Amino acid sequence: MQWVAIAVGGAIGAILRHLITVWSYPVFNGKFPLGTLIVNVTGSFLIGVAYVMIVDRGLLSPEWRLLLMTGLFGALTTFSTFSLESLLLWHNDQPLMALAYILISLVLCLAATGAAIALTMKYL
Repeated sequence: MQWVAIAVGGAIGAILRHLITVWSYPVFNGKFPLGTLIVNVTGSFLIGVAYVMIVDRGLLSPEWRLLLMTGLFGALTTFSTFSLESLLLWHNDQPLMALAYILISLVLCLAATGAAIALTMKYL
């Protein structure tokens, strides 16, 4: 049953990631990886909420941790794509855009996870 939970979450996360990337591509005409930024920040926030609900408060069963945190958020967010896009910006003579993307991603993802944990612990 654990494998099923991971697989279902992973399938949903991968599909959502693709849809968000396709939807966001035209915003900057592919010159800024907005889709990856959106999924990473969103996933960072949601994993903070899930952590409190599942691990800290025990409101959901351990299977939900596998479905959400391992499967869904694991497939939705991506460090490998973030790394590739950062290097591509740099190699395409856009070092300032690459550095901005790295900094924005790091700050927003950490802030989203921290905010989610704080808010969920306060209101749950």
